[in-house]
Amino acid sequence: MQGLHLTADLYQCNGDLSIFVDELALAALCRTQTELSGLTIVGEKWVTFPEYQGEPGGVTGTILLAESHLAIHTWPERSGVTLDVYVCNFSEDNSVKARQLLEGIVTAFRPTQVQRNTLLRGDEHGPVGSGELLLESLNEYSVYGFRFPKRLLSKQTAFQHLELLESPDLGVALRLDGCMMTAENEEFFYHESMVHPMTISHPNPRKALIIGGGDGGALEELLKHPTIDQVTLVDLDGEVIEISREHLRSINKGSLDDPRVQVLVGDGAEFVRTTSETFDLVFLDLTDPETPAGPLYTVEFFQACQRVLAEGGAMALHLGAPFYEPDQVRALSSKLAEVFEHVSAFGLHIPLYGAYWALAIVSDQLQPKALTADEVEQRLHTRDLRDLQYYNAEVHGALFALPNYYRNLVPVTDVVMM
Repeated sequence: MQGLHLTADLYQCNGDLSIFVDELALAALCRTQTELSGLTIVGEKWVTFPEYQGEPGGVTGTILLAESHLAIHTWPERSGVTLDVYVCNFSEDNSVKARQLLEGIVTAFRPTQVQRNTLLRGDEHGPVGSGELLLESLNEYSVYGFRFPKRLLSKQTAFQHLELLESPDLGVALRLDGCMMTAENEEFFYHESMVHPMTISHPNPRKALIIGGGDGGALEELLKHPTIDQVTLVDLDGEVIEISREHLRSINKGSLDDPRVQVLVGDGAEFVRTTSETFDLVFLDLTDPETPAGPLYTVEFFQACQRVLAEGGAMALHLGAPFYEPDQVRALSSKLAEVFEHVSAFGLHIPLYGAYWALAIVSDQLQPKALTADEVEQRLHTRDLRDLQYYNAEVHGALFALPNYYRNLVPVTDVVMM
């Protein structure tokens, strides 16, 4: 079973039209390239599709190889091609031959853009890993991933595709539109860092607003502070909230039903625009800017959040991965600096997100970097915050110690006045 699977998606191709629409021409090309590569043809099948709405039909074809197969599909109306070559490496390593075959066909189509993928298949002694491999992009060129032996749920909500998966490392994990959101065994990295640095920095936080955060993880951390007596949580997707109530209780610990909490299903931007309330703390616990949460990463929305902050209040949010998404981190930091006096950027490695991650606390008064480790320790003791896995007095200051490449992305607005 062990082998190599290569795929290529070709865009804006400039090759001869005949190999897009004529199965004989395409078959001849693929046969020639297969023979040149040294692979062995044992059979083939080709189909030309009829015209559709005045456009010529494409061709689908397969060449069966002694080593496995080649499959190709042409899309003449889009000047595109999808192509894959799989070879097993049972008696010898056919990887070089497979790559030669793929590249020979790609060259004939003369694409302007190509997206290639490489997948190692199987192993002679059994699966190379246990479970379904899911990859997530950090940017156009970098990916990371996890294996999940169990898939618990997969459904389309009114707003996004929701999955629950489970692995020994992560426990039950929530995935939305192909992006990891939170996981039982790992959630403390993000939720403790999102919540406690800002909440500890506020001398007497009583009222808070969470936009997003339907899994309840940030909420659960916030309610550990005994000064908090009222929290409003607004999430667009009610099904995320209900599924988290049922399946992610180890993360939220029932906080979504705490009597101090008002849970609203709706548009967070609309809530902020229309509310007459003010809050000591605002948390933007959102999906990334390229998702439906995009309008909540604008100067206009940040200004709206500023208006609902009480005197001495602050807001926390995540910015992305500064190494992989420097333009995004720089742009969001600049937008925040247009609105708030202080942008206190910080960061940590978050395993579920595959990278060192940027977050920020913004305020017109609050400066979390001004707290000494002794002051943080005293507040942790006074508030009896014991059940923490990541955050402590020493970590508080370390979070704000930025590596130079990240510091250079952030406007200098958080100079501590002594």
